[in-house]
Amino acid sequence: MDCIYFDNAATSWPKPEVMIKAMAEFNANVGANPGRSGHRLSLEASRIIFNARETIASLLGAEDPHTVIFTRNATEGINTIVRGLLRPGDNVITSSMEHNSVMRPLRALEAEGIELSVVQCSCKGDISPDDIIATIKKNTRMIIITHASNVTGTIMPIAEIAERARTRDVLVCVDAAQSAGNLPINVLKDNIDFLVFTGHKSLNGPQGTGGFYIRKGLETLINPLERGGTGSRSEFEEHPEFMPDRFESGTPNTIGIAGLGAGASHVAAVGIENIRKHEIAVTELFLDGISSIKGVKVYGDINPQMRTALVSFTIEGLSPSEISFELDERFNIMSRPGLHCAPSAHRTIGTFPDGTVRFSFGMFTTKEEIRTAINAIEILSREHKK
Repeated sequence: MDCIYFDNAATSWPKPEVMIKAMAEFNANVGANPGRSGHRLSLEASRIIFNARETIASLLGAEDPHTVIFTRNATEGINTIVRGLLRPGDNVITSSMEHNSVMRPLRALEAEGIELSVVQCSCKGDISPDDIIATIKKNTRMIIITHASNVTGTIMPIAEIAERARTRDVLVCVDAAQSAGNLPINVLKDNIDFLVFTGHKSLNGPQGTGGFYIRKGLETLINPLERGGTGSRSEFEEHPEFMPDRFESGTPNTIGIAGLGAGASHVAAVGIENIRKHEIAVTELFLDGISSIKGVKVYGDINPQMRTALVSFTIEGLSPSEISFELDERFNIMSRPGLHCAPSAHRTIGTFPDGTVRFSFGMFTTKEEIRTAINAIEILSREHKK
């Protein structure tokens, strides 16, 4: 019996065949170091990276591919931006629904003299732009906020926040780890200054890939985390200042970027609008199916239009870890229990310290799988009634 994979918010799976093929072809037929040699294999490796950069830029609505920087993951991108930009005495605003990839770097900077303001979200996980804007102070340098919660799937009003923040000369950084590849994004139209993405979720790339976007002209505000070889300006011992070399030191994960580029191209070919339509449909089917099951509690907005394809729930009489274990062992359903690396979010929705069970669907999730899951939850709820 094949497993039912509902853990796409952690890492999407299965991957498109084109992604797997692109990585295999790179290893078999290219394999060279990009930008470090003049031979054709090195040039081909460089071309693969640039094509991936162009594809990601297009999906994000960025005009210049050189404003897209590749990193190991979204966490590295967030650390590069906040550590490279913020200085002691600066105020930074975030929300209570953030992942630890945002919270932990900010808490570390707080200990070093950065002033941190955490705006409380509602028990459903949403936030009012008014509350964010009202928190701005004279020393506020940046607002950093998730585009979509990894706990409730709540979609945040990033465009309105960014538009209003710009009138106050406050920079906005968006954590798009849960939205790049499944929600429409346009960094230029939405006035976004920085946006961080990961490759291994809805962009259908491999693990160990990701990156960030910087609005053109802001790159000089950020000190790179690392400096070293770039393959460019090798005659100088000073690090290049131009993009993307300013933030990309050392040999890149070219095989991973080849996979990321292919995965992102697959997303572009299918169309984010079509992916979103499918994910709304399976989420709605799931929410409708479990709404009448006694003992089941769903967290976040019940409107599938207001959330990504992610549902956190609990079953009365069972801990999240017990639920996830039984779903795996008895029904071959893969889920994620616990706090999802977001303790602040769970405090916000009232599920700390036990957390919830999280189902996260994807572009390959079928309605048959959803119906099987609904039946499994009904069985577990019935068996464990108090």
